[in-house]
Amino acid sequence: MRKIYLGVLAMYMGILASHAQTKPQPVKDSTNYQSRKLKIDEINFVSAYYHQDGNNSAVTGGIGTEKLTDFANTFDLQMSKYSKTGKKHTLNFELGVDHYTSASSDKIDPYSVSSASRQDTRIYPSLNWTVSNDKTGNAFGLTGSYSHEFDYQSFGGGINLTRVSKSKNTQFDFKANVFLDTWKVILPVELRPPGYGSGSERDDNRPVDYKPRNSFSTSFSISQVLTQRLQMALIVEPSYQHGLLATKYQRDYFTDGSVRVENLPDSRYKLPIGIRFNYFLDDHFIIRTFYRYYMDDWGIRAHTAEIEIPVKLTSFVSVSPFYRYNTQTGTRYFAPYGQHDPSAQFYTSDYDLSSLHSNFVGANIRLSPPNGVFGSEHFTSLELRAGHYMRSTGLNSNIVTLALKFK
Repeated sequence: MRKIYLGVLAMYMGILASHAQTKPQPVKDSTNYQSRKLKIDEINFVSAYYHQDGNNSAVTGGIGTEKLTDFANTFDLQMSKYSKTGKKHTLNFELGVDHYTSASSDKIDPYSVSSASRQDTRIYPSLNWTVSNDKTGNAFGLTGSYSHEFDYQSFGGGINLTRVSKSKNTQFDFKANVFLDTWKVILPVELRPPGYGSGSERDDNRPVDYKPRNSFSTSFSISQVLTQRLQMALIVEPSYQHGLLATKYQRDYFTDGSVRVENLPDSRYKLPIGIRFNYFLDDHFIIRTFYRYYMDDWGIRAHTAEIEIPVKLTSFVSVSPFYRYNTQTGTRYFAPYGQHDPSAQFYTSDYDLSSLHSNFVGANIRLSPPNGVFGSEHFTSLELRAGHYMRSTGLNSNIVTLALKFK
């Protein structure tokens, strides 16, 4: 199920963020660049193993096991060529393949040998084409993506725009994306109408409903070099969703003893606002800080603060301990097991939407020898990142991520 990847993704993308530039880089002048053949710039491979456990499964109304494992792999190929006008054309192809097993999803139909959603594989390719000017730093790009899983498929498209000031001290980035999803509406076994299928194409040919869920997101960011040592970035990412936003295989229990499938509004506005500061203490230490405020029209309010301190041990080995704290005020639609008002229009017992606080702590180690990792000149860097997540609801998880870069 797509929903389970949201928490995984937030942790999984941490290592990808560490690939971003941390110091202003000189802009290349391609005026005399003669070769216009498409060439490979770099290849990235990222693999992550995630495991969680807890006792507040939304599938069974906010109680029961949340045990889950996810093995995620992403292959990224970046190629480029220069046009006759000197513009750089970059193609970035990414292929992701995730496989998960979920004990709680097996409770959708506990009477079957195995629920169709107990384990699944998600495949998600994407392609980005960007045209940039090496002299000015300005760029424009287009992205297309697709994702498929047992109970949904998604088509995505987007644009990206970059503008850089003449001094190269200020950069503005804009992104806009749309994802058009179709969900297979799987219901708990005891709440299915007569003749309604289980959703398992292999074992059950009875019909099920399909519902849309469309997501529209934008991102505005401005990066500024404040001093020789200090950089900052301001990020605003408004988004809107419409369609089936409730997860219909999740149960909710009421004070009168009744049980229903989760029901939430069919639209949602989100507004995260973040600010980042990077301070270069000296040649060996960098202090990276980040703060984000989040709000939506379901009543959720959240604050997130993060610090990471990369330490350069040698010219090619660095270690980056990090810590993130999050506190959240939950949606007005949440209530624990058996505490929903029977007259309520919307309701959920999904603890991801509850009031909570969490801690995430870990470290990243990066190897980038001048002669290549293990003496291979094309194997330019190796990163290993590990983190432990603790939530006040009792959910705990661990993630280990390996990233390899080849040029």
